[in-house]
Amino acid sequence: MRLIIFILIPFILQVTFGVDPNNFKKCEQSSFCRRCRKIAPGNSKFALVPGSMNTYSNAITVDLVNTDTQHLFVVKLEGLVNNSFRLIIDEKTPLRSRYKVAHALVTEPQTENINIEKEDQNEVVLTCGYNKAVIVADPFRIDFYENNVLVVSANAKGLMNFEHLRKKPVNPDENQNENSDDVSEANEIESIATPEEDDPGAWEENFNSHHDSKPYGPEAVALDFSFPEAEALFGIPEHADGFILKSTSGTEPYRLYNLDVFEYLIDSKMALYGSVPVLYGHGPQRTAGVFWLNAAETWVDIYTAERNVVSSIVNFVSGSRKADPQAAHFMSETGIIDCFIMLGPSPMDVFKQYTSLTGTAPLPQMFALAYHQCRWNYNDAADVESVVTKFDEFDIPMDAMWLDIEYTDGKRYFTWNSYKFQEPLEMIKNLTDLGRHLIIIIDPHIKRDNNYFFHKHCTDEGYYVKTKDGKDYEGWCWPGAASYPDFFRKDVRDYYAQQYLLTNFKTTTADVMLWNDMNEPSVFNGPEVTMPKDLLHEDGWEHRNLHNLYGHMHIMATFDGLLERDPKQRPFILTRSHFSGSQRYAAIWTGDNLADWGHLQHSIKMCLSEAVAGFSFCGADVGGFFGNPSPELFGRWYQTGAFLPFFRSHSHIDTARREPWLYPESTRMIIRDAIRKRYSYLPFWYTMFYEHELNGGPVIRPLLAHYSKDVNTFTIDNQFLLQNRLMVRPVMDQGVSKVSVYFPTIDDKKTSDLWYDVDNYQKYDQAGSHTIPVNDYKIPVYQRGGSIVPKKERIRRAATLMKNDPYTLIVALDRDGKAEGSLYIDDEKTFDYRQGKYIYINYKFDGRKLFNEFINRSKYASKSWIERVIFAGLTNKPKSATIIVDGLTQELEVQSQENAYIVRKPGVAINKDFEIKLNF
Repeated sequence: MRLIIFILIPFILQVTFGVDPNNFKKCEQSSFCRRCRKIAPGNSKFALVPGSMNTYSNAITVDLVNTDTQHLFVVKLEGLVNNSFRLIIDEKTPLRSRYKVAHALVTEPQTENINIEKEDQNEVVLTCGYNKAVIVADPFRIDFYENNVLVVSANAKGLMNFEHLRKKPVNPDENQNENSDDVSEANEIESIATPEEDDPGAWEENFNSHHDSKPYGPEAVALDFSFPEAEALFGIPEHADGFILKSTSGTEPYRLYNLDVFEYLIDSKMALYGSVPVLYGHGPQRTAGVFWLNAAETWVDIYTAERNVVSSIVNFVSGSRKADPQAAHFMSETGIIDCFIMLGPSPMDVFKQYTSLTGTAPLPQMFALAYHQCRWNYNDAADVESVVTKFDEFDIPMDAMWLDIEYTDGKRYFTWNSYKFQEPLEMIKNLTDLGRHLIIIIDPHIKRDNNYFFHKHCTDEGYYVKTKDGKDYEGWCWPGAASYPDFFRKDVRDYYAQQYLLTNFKTTTADVMLWNDMNEPSVFNGPEVTMPKDLLHEDGWEHRNLHNLYGHMHIMATFDGLLERDPKQRPFILTRSHFSGSQRYAAIWTGDNLADWGHLQHSIKMCLSEAVAGFSFCGADVGGFFGNPSPELFGRWYQTGAFLPFFRSHSHIDTARREPWLYPESTRMIIRDAIRKRYSYLPFWYTMFYEHELNGGPVIRPLLAHYSKDVNTFTIDNQFLLQNRLMVRPVMDQGVSKVSVYFPTIDDKKTSDLWYDVDNYQKYDQAGSHTIPVNDYKIPVYQRGGSIVPKKERIRRAATLMKNDPYTLIVALDRDGKAEGSLYIDDEKTFDYRQGKYIYINYKFDGRKLFNEFINRSKYASKSWIERVIFAGLTNKPKSATIIVDGLTQELEVQSQENAYIVRKPGVAINKDFEIKLNF
């Protein structure tokens, strides 16, 4: 016991006092980052080998040489459908295969035919559709054109690096007794000295008290990408920083290395729990992107263009829009160069190009989009029942109760603490009888206890990640001594998935869903609180090759387990660690945040960055995981969380209990109001997530996604869009009575869309910043003119109980008096929608009549109907309204409401064709 306490002291101190940045590497302490950063721009040592090109219907290959070492590489450039290219660079004859990322792409990308327009010793020009790639031979560079406009250049700065695999140089002094011929032969293997060999961390490296053996030596890869059309770069989550990436000149690069960081710093480039190596360059005319498919530790330098009066004059006189384009430099410890160049041209185009490669989030169950209640930890079954009862007593909706690690028998997953939770099935039934769900945590660290079935089986079958000596790796986490399943092995994933079967995990039901935490993986006594890089996985791959994929493989196994448990029911999983493609399996949250205003503000910045990188299903711990929020902060956080996709309150075990009724009544009522607003918009949330699965567009979006020409939107990350129908600007500052809301322009004439305050339908028709007064209850939310938003206004204790309730349609008119919007309906739980059992409707208002057009309705019967239609933006009050259904006409009442008109009780079934005419 004393040993456990001693080892956990650094972790406990970290939780108490926040993150200590000294426990995590800086670039200068990472040998490969240090080496890559030392490469001087404009002096590339790579060139194409003349006469080595091979041409195929959809790709070319050509040899590339390092002119310093004469080592050969192979470049492959593929044309892809959907305005994209794929660039792969690998050694031509490596000493052994280099790691290539698997499981991130949703499928092998579909290629498209290419044409060679030009080929000589200086350059190769190939076209793919109306896109073009120009490969410059010496120094090596590739320029990518979208419709004859240069949008991305690879290696334009000449920062490419590819450290080929080699044998470790032999020191003759250390081999005096060996055969001299052997020594000579070993030294001949690498007769040309390379810069990396002079780096003291090339062949082994220390950080704090940890040693990395690095048996294969230096093997870094790096490449720079320039974006000539861009005014701003964004992407590469996860970082607690602004949405727009900052220059890293003179500072640390952004780091992509999945780590367990407690009470993380904001406005920081430090690595966090997830790594999504996709980056976008955006300007008023074009948006393009680069997806760097590498799962090793990666650093990214950002170069922003010089912005001052002198440079602007020089550019104007010279006819150049920008002397030095925005650029990024990706540097990875190992692997190959495998990247996708996505040419847009619009922001939404490039976001969809990325999700076409890595996939979309599957449509979640409706309950998952509702409100979740969690803390570390609810004490026992009686505590759970008490909290659930209180939500009903205070008429606050809630759909899911969560249990953290203390529900288990001594941190042994797939077990229960039989003292605290004597009858788990009864507790679960009590929840489901109320329409609610239970979600439990299962982490990847496995308690080393020979009496624990899971550990015994993993030990007997050799399922754990191994040390470099072939032994089961042992680290420390919540259970104390723990080992970690090698989820890169299919048999290990299958065994893990089988534990979710109800025949194995008998104290759960098919309605219990999962939370996978600590899966970076977190190792309290490991280097940087994670696994050593020289551990071994399946096929002998070192952990350094695939670190950022470990959590991804964990949630894949969980997802398979839940599907096998109940093939019809859509799984819900929350994960902390994530990589490109993880959105296909799980939602994410922003981790161990703090109860302060800055962390509240960063919840939007972080989730916007994740959303454009494929992770729409994102949220933050409402109230902050660490600390005790003030009543004002707590209320404002609920108001913000109510408009982010994943909506959960969660807190640390050492915080004060913070269920809404434990705060003053005034705060409780603010929280209740915010949650009820969330529930009223659930039909809209559900429709957005269906359309995300359908077409890959983010659910929440930065303003630049739809107002790409308005340069003022580029840096706005305290407002966001829900699709292009709502705009949200939460109150996220202490003690304010007003906030500034920016209404973007849609053209060069500074014209604005019309926007309507969703609370009173007040119209805003002028672009620019507006000062909006706010009270304690006010959440500034605006519906765009020209859109129709579906709602349900009969709020019940749980979303699952609102399934057959009627709809309200909010019709907000544009400047032409028209509007359009969609609604999606299914059984809210199963995969039957993928067999066509759903209703999908597009509603249109043409200025006089509202009507529906069914995209699909044939195989699903809904009991819902339309109970009211609200029109915002009508210049005159209609005298009456008429509805036509099945050839029958009926008069409807029209009532005035503040800045709007309500057509009451249309009463038409949701799956019926109808037409509502307004009579003026």
